[in-house]
Amino acid sequence: MAQLYYAGPNRQPLPASEDVLESMLSLGSLTPDSLVWEEGMPEWKPLRQVRPGLVRQGPPPMPSGGPPPLGGSAQAASPPSTGVRSHEIDYKILGDDMQIVEIELDPGETVVAEAGSMNYMEQGIEFETKMGDGSNPKAGFMDRLMSVGKRMLTGESLFMTHFTNRQGTGRQTVAFAGPYPGKIIPVELSKFNGELFCQKDAFLCAAFGTKVGIAFAQKLGVGFFGGEGFILQRLNGDGKAFIHAGGTIVKKELKGEMLRVDTGCLVAFTQGIQYDIQRAGNLKSMVFGGEGLFLATLRGHGTVWLQSLPFARLADRLTGGGRRADQGGLGNLFGN
Repeated sequence: MAQLYYAGPNRQPLPASEDVLESMLSLGSLTPDSLVWEEGMPEWKPLRQVRPGLVRQGPPPMPSGGPPPLGGSAQAASPPSTGVRSHEIDYKILGDDMQIVEIELDPGETVVAEAGSMNYMEQGIEFETKMGDGSNPKAGFMDRLMSVGKRMLTGESLFMTHFTNRQGTGRQTVAFAGPYPGKIIPVELSKFNGELFCQKDAFLCAAFGTKVGIAFAQKLGVGFFGGEGFILQRLNGDGKAFIHAGGTIVKKELKGEMLRVDTGCLVAFTQGIQYDIQRAGNLKSMVFGGEGLFLATLRGHGTVWLQSLPFARLADRLTGGGRRADQGGLGNLFGN
């Protein structure tokens, strides 16, 4: 099938077939205004102009070649609007296996965080617990109530804490740490088209202006068998966000390949990645393989972060519920 090219992170031209672009459109990873290119075009143009048939299922595209560099007046697709531009915060990460992120705030700057994640803060920092992330200052009471309801589905606190440098001059520091041993992953959302999907307990903190919402997996099977992967957090914005994961962190760049992982080992992924749940091999492998009955399947174009030690697996070992090789998937199936 013929390929087109779309403007990826850092204005990087990425190849994708028409089917992949159509899937990205349906997932919201691309919009009709996202920039694309094909052979013979003098410049990058919005997808709606180049392939209007993707929406109304027109004729197949002509073969494409390699694109020119993204330059001139061409711009990457704008990140989803969150109502305000994110504050530009500075940070440094301390430690190795039990990390802390120190965030330096200029006067008036704010960082939003999950309740209970603050580790320490300097004198000029003031904090306030609010209903919502503050990304939409014009939101009414009902909108904020709906936001709280969505957070209930992820199992997180109903409120978020806003930390602001109220001192008139000079930078002030506030630090955050994860709830269990692991590493903190800094993500510049503007480099990933302003959107990131992560596990429901992965989000730690972010610059004010970042929208913290939820996203549901597309397939019904994910709801029944996906476990931790059924409800995902969706981060939108143009600033820095920080997520926490356990054990060793592995970053994978997918360029059309497929990756199969344990649902709990998935930390986060960017736009262009399709997420689904599939059966873990044949019946024998499912029952005696020790890897559970189903695996998460990731495919497409984008970045994926994985963790070696999900908290659920750690808690399972600490409580003496670790799976043995001979019980495998049966332990999961019958709750042993």
